[in-house]
Amino acid sequence: MSRYIQRYNVSNLTIKRRIIFIFFIVFILTAALIIRLGWLQLVKGEELEQQAREQWEREISAPALRGSIYDRHGNLLAGSAMVDTVVALPSQIKDPQQTAAMLATVLSMEEQRLLELINRDKAAVYVKRKVEKDEAEAVRSLNLPGITFTQENKRYYPNGTLASQLIGFVGTDQGWGGLELYYEEELKGKAGRYIFPSDNLGRELPHAVRRYIPPQDGHDLMLTIDETIQFIVERELAWAMIEFEPDQIMAIAVNPQTGELLAAASKPDFDPNEYTAFDPECWTLSPITSTFEPGSTFKLATLVSAVEEGVYRRDEAFMCTGSINVSGTNIGCWTSTRGGHGPITFLEVVQGSCNPGFITLGQRLGVEKLLSYIAAFGFGARTGIDYPGEGSGIVFSPEQMGPVELATTSFGQGVSVTPLQQVMFVSAIANGGYLLKPYIVAEIRDSEGNVIKKNEKEVVRQIMSAETSQVVAEIMETVILEGSGVNAHIEGYRIAGKTGTAQKVGPTGSYIPGEYILSIIGFLPIDNPQIVLYVAADGVKRGAQWGSQVTAPVFRRIMEDVVKYLGIPPEGEVREIVRQVEVPDLIGLTVDEAAALVDTEGLLLRLIGDGKLISRQT
Repeated sequence: MSRYIQRYNVSNLTIKRRIIFIFFIVFILTAALIIRLGWLQLVKGEELEQQAREQWEREISAPALRGSIYDRHGNLLAGSAMVDTVVALPSQIKDPQQTAAMLATVLSMEEQRLLELINRDKAAVYVKRKVEKDEAEAVRSLNLPGITFTQENKRYYPNGTLASQLIGFVGTDQGWGGLELYYEEELKGKAGRYIFPSDNLGRELPHAVRRYIPPQDGHDLMLTIDETIQFIVERELAWAMIEFEPDQIMAIAVNPQTGELLAAASKPDFDPNEYTAFDPECWTLSPITSTFEPGSTFKLATLVSAVEEGVYRRDEAFMCTGSINVSGTNIGCWTSTRGGHGPITFLEVVQGSCNPGFITLGQRLGVEKLLSYIAAFGFGARTGIDYPGEGSGIVFSPEQMGPVELATTSFGQGVSVTPLQQVMFVSAIANGGYLLKPYIVAEIRDSEGNVIKKNEKEVVRQIMSAETSQVVAEIMETVILEGSGVNAHIEGYRIAGKTGTAQKVGPTGSYIPGEYILSIIGFLPIDNPQIVLYVAADGVKRGAQWGSQVTAPVFRRIMEDVVKYLGIPPEGEVREIVRQVEVPDLIGLTVDEAAALVDTEGLLLRLIGDGKLISRQT
């Protein structure tokens, strides 16, 4: 009996232990399930729900309407329209081979390419983007299962080539150049979506309701550019391309009181509606992106520095023998073939663009002072303009600048700058001495017309005194009245200007014989400057290699129409030139020799034929 009771107690204890063990196992498993359920619901719930939605929902993008670009008066320069894009839903296509064959006919695409697209393992595939209206109607008439449409932006430029390099263009999905690229984030907007439920094979459920999340349209750009001034500039550049046959010609115009760009262009250019048909080198806006040796227009930097430091004396005598020796290096003047300018004043040094005279001013300033002024004027650094690819130029460092480098820098050789840097520097001469930050976009507005951002005049620093700016402006006026800029003179207006003829540097770093960049920069009216204009021609093939003969007439033609358009009245007291000019005998001279003789006489050479020497003249 005792054995039975003992065996019963042991068996009962074992059962209890087993029950307790099973309880703990069940408890642990239940707790684990609860924890797992909580993890899935609370921590991973949103992610899993999104994954589930991706399995049973499909979507097609609904792009936003790209913002428009307008000139300063609200004239449309770049706009957008919604056009159809053909989309394939591969899971819903019943007969891929037949579908590809039928689409190939109406879309002018290769059948094999279409077959590859519609067989892709994707919910939706672009078949052909931004199709023409007749193509879209032809596809719809086929009524093919699994072929549908979405809408996309198609950019258009109503003025064709006008301001094309400035505006840029839009590629398949985004801006690829100019303002279209720089302001991509502001212009593109935010895409919307068409969402529809589907079965496990990705097929849209019949009678299902599509959800539409509307897009947010892009912002509009209001530019500082004046469409009319831009047209005048481009018209005259096109004329110059025919008249002088340069490799390239460019111009940039700025309001010197605010820093606003009024126009900027170079030729040859391109049509952004058909950008793929043009050389990519035509896409860039050279007045902002290109750097090159400026030549004599850079002499204004030396002049301003010398006036500011008190080492320029207008009536001081100077002897130009045609060259000057600097540390054993003989540096010539453009008048060296005829023995130099002879005895002249420093005012005539500027009027005649005398290299030895400017070298003398540079030597009086010294390396440290000249370089400090050049840096203050903004050369060697980007202006910060709202445009992609701005150049910065190259200037000597104090360690690199010896006596010869000091001499060549004084007259604009050995350094490289951008046209924009020169325009902003001369704008400081025009506005009383203030270097301004240039800008192209005046306002950014939303689709409702509300101003999101507004750009305004920004003073970088004062780089010269008001007195110096006035003195230099009056000296520049004499260049137009009596010096190398006489062919830029407009009767009734006081104009300040300076011409330039710079040797062109080749890929190896040496100067190319007979290749020049001809330029002129100036502003008007002197008493209340409204516009600064720079014009440069690269690699002229017809005519004289002189800024006075090529770019000065272009400058005058542009300014004559601009003053009429802006309503700038002729000034009351104007120093007009009334003089008789004896036309020199040019027979037997080269074109450049002939141009040198008439450089300051207000005469223009009109050449007929392609010979190197002048055989007859009228």
